Amino acid sequence: MTPPDTGTSPGPLAGLKVIDAAVLFAGPVIGTLLADFGADVIKVEHPRGDALRTLGWQKDGVSLWWAFVSRNKRLVSIDFGEPEGAELLKELVKDADVLIESFRPGTFERWGLGPDVLHAINPDLVMVRCSGYGQTGPYSPRPGFGTVAESISGYAHINGQPDGPPTLPPFALGDGVASMFGTFATMFALWHRTVNGGPGQVIDLAIYEPLFWLLGPQALVYDQLGYIQNRTGSSTDWTAPRNAFQTSDGKWLGLSASSQSIADRVLRLVGHPEVVDEPWFGDHAGRVEHQDLLNRYIGDWIGQHTLAEVLEAFEREQAVVGPIYDISDIFKDPQYIARDTITTVDDPRLGRTRVQNAIPRLTLTPGRVRHLGGDLGQDNRAVLGDELGRSEAELERLRAAGIIGGPSLVGAPVDDRASDEG
Repeated sequence: MTPPDTGTSPGPLAGLKVIDAAVLFAGPVIGTLLADFGADVIKVEHPRGDALRTLGWQKDGVSLWWAFVSRNKRLVSIDFGEPEGAELLKELVKDADVLIESFRPGTFERWGLGPDVLHAINPDLVMVRCSGYGQTGPYSPRPGFGTVAESISGYAHINGQPDGPPTLPPFALGDGVASMFGTFATMFALWHRTVNGGPGQVIDLAIYEPLFWLLGPQALVYDQLGYIQNRTGSSTDWTAPRNAFQTSDGKWLGLSASSQSIADRVLRLVGHPEVVDEPWFGDHAGRVEHQDLLNRYIGDWIGQHTLAEVLEAFEREQAVVGPIYDISDIFKDPQYIARDTITTVDDPRLGRTRVQNAIPRLTLTPGRVRHLGGDLGQDNRAVLGDELGRSEAELERLRAAGIIGGPSLVGAPVDDRASDEG
């Protein structure tokens, strides 16, 4: 029997040292995912503060994006675009396992921090380089964010209603997908290094490529059939029935009946058992060809029942449907509550907070949220002083020169001067 988690597990990545020198989403979220499972992630931000600190929703001057993405990390502030700052980063890299950066290709090389330099210092280093278009190709010098990935990957083209425009997602989809691919690529490289005895290496992560891969066999379909997938709203052109339906009390549900047995149950449940015996109903192609009819039958039945009635009937018949939630619904849902999918953290600035828990779940070494993202340079003394051996006087000199940021170690006002990132 698996022993219960007491919340004290160090996590499966305990002992792994990660330098998160990336900005905005895709790169930093790789660091977040590793930190959730016990890695010692040192977030290195510019002395004027990471861009996430002023992005989006805020409470009492605290960016909730920053609190979320920078959770479980130690925070130092270095301008590694300056020679003295670059030297500090090199010192941090000496015993690190992973370095994550997301600057435009060529920038790290210009600062004297390219892979050749860092691997000369630490041959075992896994270097994750996250950029809009990757380190190679004609577009590599261009700046690129998740929105561009959502555009050029083909995602926006297939997202939306058939008679509407291409639709971008209202969240950082491209960055989020790239961060997940980047995280497991990091673990691939660490396995090769630790188990197979290989050296460290560079992971070239172009943000558009993971989302393009996730869209499925579009390239194969176009190559073999010349077919271009277009917008189909909530339905698809490869399986049916699948759509969003509204109940009599104005609620919405998402329904999928991709397997034959579920499709049979749904049509019997909504009062059309005769359809199940139709020859065309026996495979995906036939159901897709007749999906307007199936949507009408299902939609008419759901539209005559309340949300509670629909959910009860579908559960009784073991068919598949789910309410379309907003975040207030999620906070009340018993499944989310039972699994602690949203966990509670005590934060010194925000107080008692609710935030997405670490996923997926490991029975023996689960991840957990230990703390949220904190203040600029709050761990400068511990990391740069205690671990790198810089004296308090030296740290204060670097702070005054704008090489590091954060509060003065001797109580002087914060120097807001910041150098050019290049």
